[in-house]
Amino acid sequence: MRYRFSLRGRGDPTEWREAARAFLLAGIVPDFVEWRTMDDADGLFGFDDNHRPPPYPDHPPANVPAAFVKLAEAVLCHSDPTRFALLYRMLFRLVHDRHLLQMASDADVVAARRMAKSVGRDYHKMTAFVRFKELPMPADLAGRRRFLAWFEPDHFIVARVAPFFQRRFNDMDWLIATPKGSASWDGETLRVTDEPAEKPDLRDETDELWRTYYASIFNPARLKVKMMTKEMPKKYWKNLPEAELIPSLIANAEANVMDMARRAASEPLPFHHRIQEAAAKVPAAPKAPAGTIAALKEEARSCTRCDIYCRATQTVFGDGPPDAKVMFVGEQPGDQEDLAGRPFVGPAGKLFNDVIGEVGIDRNSLYITNAVKHFKYEPRGKRRIHQKPNMGEVRQCRWWLTQELELVKPKLVVAMGATALFALTDMRQKLEDVRGEPIAMEDGRTLFVTVHPSYLLRIPDEGRKAEELVRFREDMNRIKRLAA
Repeated sequence: MRYRFSLRGRGDPTEWREAARAFLLAGIVPDFVEWRTMDDADGLFGFDDNHRPPPYPDHPPANVPAAFVKLAEAVLCHSDPTRFALLYRMLFRLVHDRHLLQMASDADVVAARRMAKSVGRDYHKMTAFVRFKELPMPADLAGRRRFLAWFEPDHFIVARVAPFFQRRFNDMDWLIATPKGSASWDGETLRVTDEPAEKPDLRDETDELWRTYYASIFNPARLKVKMMTKEMPKKYWKNLPEAELIPSLIANAEANVMDMARRAASEPLPFHHRIQEAAAKVPAAPKAPAGTIAALKEEARSCTRCDIYCRATQTVFGDGPPDAKVMFVGEQPGDQEDLAGRPFVGPAGKLFNDVIGEVGIDRNSLYITNAVKHFKYEPRGKRRIHQKPNMGEVRQCRWWLTQELELVKPKLVVAMGATALFALTDMRQKLEDVRGEPIAMEDGRTLFVTVHPSYLLRIPDEGRKAEELVRFREDMNRIKRLAA
């Protein structure tokens, strides 16, 4: 005998569970049961509609894993009419094989999990895209504010998601209406119905707030239309006030990115302005005589030879006696140097000071500068992360370094790091190939190559860091002897 059973099919697991248990205990195989909803048209002749057979006397109890119960509750919310037959077929098989759900490649298991995932995605979209509109308060009533929302889910999830909105909006009265049922909360009772509702026509001032908020957080530089429509499918747009802006925001994204780039080149971080305003209040010093390091330093304040200056706070020029016998050249100023306006005052500078102090070199006797005079960085939140200057930027800034060499006339030049070596010699050799040995330069100068102190700070292994620190100290001792 074949059976046909009709359900409301609107997400209530109880009706299917009771009918499925009756068929299972009667030993009715899945092929002999036709599941349908009340809205379906009459089927073929020869079926007993909603007739439940008596239980089979020797049939074992219908015990199923808890994981199946959880899976079935999600699948029953799906709108696919085949879900009832799928679940009964799985239930029937579980009686003989309790490990069915562990078979990831089984066709029924795959289909059920796909439906459950779709229901979960619909649940998430509803929690994200419901937009409440405030209802006018009648003059004869006083109390809590009232809100109404309209949403169009794909599946029968209203009862499933209603407790979320009760917890989230417990302090206001609200009604969420959908074509697949409604949910409401009055501060005391959560009510859910599976009767379809009609879409209300309601607008309020929060629509403009949503549009303002969305426009302010929209980042055209990170626009990925395919990803955006995946997270916010177009079918939801008609009920989202901010969605009216999306077409124009997408269309103008490229122009807005270019505008952001232009403003980024002329608008440094806010604290830069404060530093520069404070510097502007300092009385101007008398002009230094032409052809001196002081005059060159003054000229470098307005350097625009490369684009790094756009975001840097200030030029960080060389520092030290204008007739120093030894000149140290680093890569570029760091975050603290950029703010202070002096080279080697940050963590690398402190390490440098400690080591030369240990070997007996007086920093005040050295001229210390960098191959690049502005700080190049990448902003990450409130931090500014060092970025290595490229070869073009080093070449542009080489003009200043050449002027420093000609005016200071040091006998010994120390290149700390590969960037400094390239700036001084145009060489792109490995540091280890030239480190620690004097190299003759033009005008009778001597070049000595070593690592940059920041390299030592970046070594993660403490043992290796200690070894490299010993080598750096030995380099400083050699420099002391060469300078003498």
